Amino acid sequence: MMLKNHAPIRILGIDPGLRSTGFGVIDKVGNRLEFVASGCITSDANEGLPQRIKSLLDGIGEVISTYQPQQAAVEIVFVNVNPQSTLMLGQARGAALAALVSANLPVSEYTALQVKQAVVGQGKAAKEQVQQMVMRLLAMTGKPSSDAADALACAICHAHGGQGMGNLITAGRRVRGGRLM
Repeated sequence: MMLKNHAPIRILGIDPGLRSTGFGVIDKVGNRLEFVASGCITSDANEGLPQRIKSLLDGIGEVISTYQPQQAAVEIVFVNVNPQSTLMLGQARGAALAALVSANLPVSEYTALQVKQAVVGQGKAAKEQVQQMVMRLLAMTGKPSSDAADALACAICHAHGGQGMGNLITAGRRVRGGRLM
């Protein structure tokens, strides 16, 4: 039996946040996932919003330059109770997307529910469960921070064949209220 030689695909996962943006880099080699790197890009809360956005943009650019990913996966921002927080989070997410598309990376987007289902098996998983499963799936010896674990989980979701929100509509027929659309 001849085994196929699978070239690794390097995936960068991003968990956007204005204070702390998590990143996780994995390699997908055939059906195997390998941990490459993870961490957080932080911005100084004492600086103005434009400088904080630049810090995130530059930090993600540095991660891209260092690890040379071929694909990117970004968690979609949910709406908070506080509209101001949602707006700030959206701006951090915009900086992340700008950095990724500026590097000509294909970007897929996933909801937290999709990410948790792909990694833990259910969408209501706690952050600790996500951290533990990320450690298991990637055979990590150390525990990543919560933001880095979420970013790694996003990359794992993508590696497991996720199509991202932009591709769901074209992936097949949609059903609403029992009727095909």
